[in-house]
Amino acid sequence: MLLRLNVADDHPLHEQVAGAIRRAIAEGECAPGDRLPPARDLSQALGVNVNTVLRGLRALRDEGVLEFRRGRGVTVARAADERAALLDRVRDVVADAARLGYGKDDIIDMIRGIP
Repeated sequence: MLLRLNVADDHPLHEQVAGAIRRAIAEGECAPGDRLPPARDLSQALGVNVNTVLRGLRALRDEGVLEFRRGRGVTVARAADERAALLDRVRDVVADAARLGYGKDDIIDMIRGIP
């Protein structure tokens, strides 16, 4: 799995880590059930602190994209590829809306108004 971060990006590094893993899943580099490399290996490959990687991994676990299993490491959750792709599209909508002056509550109201 080849991940890259953009240090010039304004987003925090842990969010970039999570986003890079999401993209890898959405693009089929990682399939449901696949085991991710250890956080220490990821941190060395990305050139960031291991705690930054762990924070990104925990965020993905909280989203249901990854599963943490004692003795088995971190694995991609079932249906994670679909969820990761959907979350990326939602983030794009939120970013587009913010650029147009809409907040998250406005987007929720719009969604509720869809029949």
